[in-house]
Amino acid sequence: MKSVFKTLAIVLTLAFSAVSCSSDDDNNNKPIQSRDVKYEITGNFSGELSAIYFDKGGNPLNEDVTSLPWTKQITADAGVPGITFSASGHGGVKDQTLTAKIYVGGEVVKESTAKANNDGIIVVTLAPYLFP
Repeated sequence: MKSVFKTLAIVLTLAFSAVSCSSDDDNNNKPIQSRDVKYEITGNFSGELSAIYFDKGGNPLNEDVTSLPWTKQITADAGVPGITFSASGHGGVKDQTLTAKIYVGGEVVKESTAKANNDGIIVVTLAPYLFP
């Protein structure tokens, strides 16, 4: 069951990345030049949880999250056009929450919150961030 959720999360992340062609402008036309990235998950979800994030070379990695809050820091390589991030889990309680954030250069550039459904399943996915 756990591998099904990991596979689903990977497929959703890659599919969402592939169909997102436009750049979001969440910073009032002020481009962030840094490639220092921090991924963060916070919340009260109590089930099994895993995160999928892009490493410094732009490759998706899957990691089990053993406790919240969870963070991962990287410096993206110059050739990496963008990054994205998602988390999914099962075995939680209805309405428990997760918030996922991507920081670039110390500023939040993407953020999303999700609630667990009646079956205790949760998925939070962020739109890709494209480096300027």
